[in-house]
Amino acid sequence: MKELVGMCKGCGKDVFCFDGFFNGVITEKKEIYCFDCNEGSTKHEKNPQS
Repeated sequence: MKELVGMCKGCGKDVFCFDGFFNGVITEKKEIYCFDCNEGSTKHEKNPQS
C-alpha cells in the first residue's frame, strides 16, 4: 500500500508511506523531508524518532 504523506520541504518531491513505513523524516517543527534532503542538509533539526 502506498499513501501520500506530504511534500518534501527541501525539494518539493512527494513523500510516501509504504506499507506502514514512512519514507522520509519529520522534524520537531513538523516539517517533512525526503531522505536525500535530510542527509544533505543540516539547517533543520532531526527528529530523534527517525
